[in-house]
Amino acid sequence: MEAAGSGQRYRIFVAEPASPPPAAGHPVIFVLDGNAAFPVAAFLARSAAGRREVTGQVPPLVVGIGYPGTDDFDVAARRRDYTVGPDGVVAAPGEGGAERFLSFIEQELKPLLAARYRIDPRRQALFGHSFGGLFVLHALFTRPASFSTFIASSPSIWWQDKRVLGELPGLLAQSVMPRIQISVGALEDDPPKGNYSPEMRALLASRTMIPEARDLAATLQAQSALKDKVVYHELAGEDHGPAWLPALSRGMQFFLAQLATP
Repeated sequence: MEAAGSGQRYRIFVAEPASPPPAAGHPVIFVLDGNAAFPVAAFLARSAAGRREVTGQVPPLVVGIGYPGTDDFDVAARRRDYTVGPDGVVAAPGEGGAERFLSFIEQELKPLLAARYRIDPRRQALFGHSFGGLFVLHALFTRPASFSTFIASSPSIWWQDKRVLGELPGLLAQSVMPRIQISVGALEDDPPKGNYSPEMRALLASRTMIPEARDLAATLQAQSALKDKVVYHELAGEDHGPAWLPALSRGMQFFLAQLATP
């Protein structure tokens, strides 16, 4: 699919539940880094559907947003699409396109899906990891009504001197709040074991993950309108790279728990 606004090309994956949609339409979970994350998300959704009689959970339509090619993670494309540009400063080439990418999802992808599938616009989730988690926070803070559930895995809050936190007031001004899951691997801030230069070690040490994720979750939970809608996980034994797998599993359950029928 080619984005009309940017000319960028995306590979869109869709897994539709085998069961007929509810009266309001299928709930939807969107997963970034779709080349890698979509098969896992689709499997989790199928597994949940297989136990629907036990759990009462309504299986979602799964949408993966990926990129052309065979790489699990397109490093250049995700840096372009998932990162936030600083106010008043022209973003460097190949980064800072989060707002344009969010507009693509809202104005082009969602209408296309709605034309092809019966979907529920009120029950939709967004999952992303690392830079993808940063993008989830950008969407949460700037367009909190765009999804009912936001799942930020190991968000790169450190990007551009924590620029994304400057967008937080946009969320706090809302009267109706979404549900939010923030997670991070418990090993993510361990000293690197590779043969890095002192300069690289200092750079990596400055890009801490756990304190920022923990502090953001605490800030959100302190808001009276959000305290019962925010969950935070430090994933034992997980480093940054693979932490998205348990984060997605927990995020899927977090979303599905809202979809259970009596």
